[in-house]
Amino acid sequence: MLFDTHAHLNDEKFDLDRDDIIAKIKKDNISFVVNPGADMKSSISSIELANKHDFIYAAVGVHPHDVKDMTNDDITKLKELAKDKKVVAIGEIGLDYYYDNSKREDQKKWFIEQIKLANELKLPIIIHDRDAHEDCFNIIKEYKSDEIGCVLHSFSGSVELAKEYIKLGCMLSISGPVTFKNNKKTPKVVKEIPLKHLMIETDSPYLTPHPYRGKRNDPSYVCLVAQKIADEKEISYEEVCKATLENAKTFFNIN
Repeated sequence: MLFDTHAHLNDEKFDLDRDDIIAKIKKDNISFVVNPGADMKSSISSIELANKHDFIYAAVGVHPHDVKDMTNDDITKLKELAKDKKVVAIGEIGLDYYYDNSKREDQKKWFIEQIKLANELKLPIIIHDRDAHEDCFNIIKEYKSDEIGCVLHSFSGSVELAKEYIKLGCMLSISGPVTFKNNKKTPKVVKEIPLKHLMIETDSPYLTPHPYRGKRNDPSYVCLVAQKIADEKEISYEEVCKATLENAKTFFNIN
């Protein structure tokens, strides 16, 4: 059984066949999916989706692309949304210096405020970090409470950075790019970081793994990520599935 720890099934790319995709992934041994929000609207729709399906859970938060419009009222609203029984994390939150859709100072401000909210609620955080490794790490190190979990979604950093995050008690989530032929960095991370620190995801509908790269991603493809981890670690596929399932259930406090 597999746990896709990060998918956006409420994305508009699933509008025409969402119910069919959800029925399909249940048949494909996907036992759990966490569906994070990216802004206030998608945080609400993530909760609505999770409450329709027993194996789907939600996270609420505002992605760095959209924090330019964020206010203190949104923090209050997120706090209320997080009371829902299907909400298991605050996310996805973080920094994105690749697109810079929001000013970097705004990104850092609202990243910190959302971490503070997670600390208050004692919920784990789901981190988006693109081309902002140093600032992202320093903020997590300074502001994250030891009482809450932290996962680096679709981890793209080096082995050295991975080891520093592990020292902070963070988890690393591995996604489709680990299967890309030109990606040398993430397979090294997978090989060197113990399995107990890893989770798997698709980031559907994005980051589709090889050999389906270029097509729409969905949680059924998380098996390809698990297989790549098994290959790199020279262990069985079943061992990877079992370990990452239990890691994620513990992380998100799902029984």
